[in-house]
Formats: sequence, structure tokens, C-alpha cells
Amino acid sequence: MRSSRRTVLSSVGTAATIGVAGCLGGGSDVPDYDCETSPPGSTVSELPRPVLGDPDADVTVAVFKDFACPHCATWELEEAPTIESEYADPGTIRYEHWDFPIPVDDTWSPGVASAARGVQDRLGDEAFFSFAKTAFEHHESYSWDVVGYAAEEAGADPCPAIRDGEHGTYETVVSSDLRTGIDRGVEATPTVFVNGDPVAEPTADAVSTAIENAR
Repeated sequence: MRSSRRTVLSSVGTAATIGVAGCLGGGSDVPDYDCETSPPGSTVSELPRPVLGDPDADVTVAVFKDFACPHCATWELEEAPTIESEYADPGTIRYEHWDFPIPVDDTWSPGVASAARGVQDRLGDEAFFSFAKTAFEHHESYSWDVVGYAAEEAGADPCPAIRDGEHGTYETVVSSDLRTGIDRGVEATPTVFVNGDPVAEPTADAVSTAIENAR
């Protein structure tokens, strides 16, 4: 599986400046949400890492993702479930999500990331990963209604998620991940690290091999 390669500038604001516009639209299973989305009273600058598995495991798998990246959707929906079921669920690894909005899309790369972190902040890591999977299922047809739908599917209130995405409530948190990824040499999404070492290809087979070698 090929990664979506982009040059990421060392000067980071809200997000990097090179990307590819995604396909917009609505899905037939997505309701319309009539939400009041005025800016929040404050933004959030710190939030724990979204984690699955054993937080104290000897092996850490860190995945840098862009919510608008089609290759990240392939990872999330086709490859990651194997890693989660075989290694995270039994507690063999600590599985970390890192935001890396290149951005593939100027609106949805940072916007969906901010909404996802809001869901995490309110309901925890399990809800975050549930939101992420539903969001990636709709990555070709993002809208703010899709963001609300993903939140609702995760058990969260859709309107705060839409607000967080539109107004970048968690922009500082997301940008911190992006800067860390740049410092670690990330140039593509998804990029997977096992105990700090990059995995050549973001596939379940390659990551499984790296995990076994690290154990």
C-alpha cells in the first residue's frame, strides 16, 4: 500500500501548506444536523494521547494519520483492525494515534482532527477511535453533518463535535502532534513507528513483523 507523500514545511501554523483537495458531499446514511456552532469560550492546548491496548506495554505502535488521506482510510479500515485485535486488545502493545494534517484537504484534515479530539476529551479514548473509524468510512464525502454523525455513532453529542471542527477548538493539540511528526521525519501519511523505528510499509503484515521483532 502506497503512502500519500507530501513535502511538509518546517514552519508550522495551523497545518502544513501543501495538500490535495478531497471530494466533498454527503452520505445517504448521514442525517442533517441543525446545530448552533458559535465559537467556544476557550480553546484546549493539552490532551493525553489517544491510546488502545496496555498503556504500559513494552512495545509502542505510533501511527501518524491525516483524516482526509485515502491511504489513512485504507490503514484504518483494512489494516489497523488486525493490529488492534491481535496486539492491542490482548494488551501486547500500546497503540497510539498521532494527528498529522498535511493537509490533504485544508478544511477536513485539521477540522475532523479537532472534532475527534473533542470527542476524546468528553468521552475518552474508546469513543475517539470509534469516531475515527466512522469518519474514515466517509472520508470521500466529508461534511459537517458527517462529523456530527461520526460523533453520534461514538456516543457523543454531534453539535459540540461540529463546533470543535469548524472553530478548531483543539487546533493547538493537533498542531503539536504535527510538529512532533516533522521532528521525527514523517513525510507521508500514514506513517507507523514501532518502538520509535519507522515501518517501511503501513500494512498489517509489516507492522506485525516489527512488533514481533520488538517483543
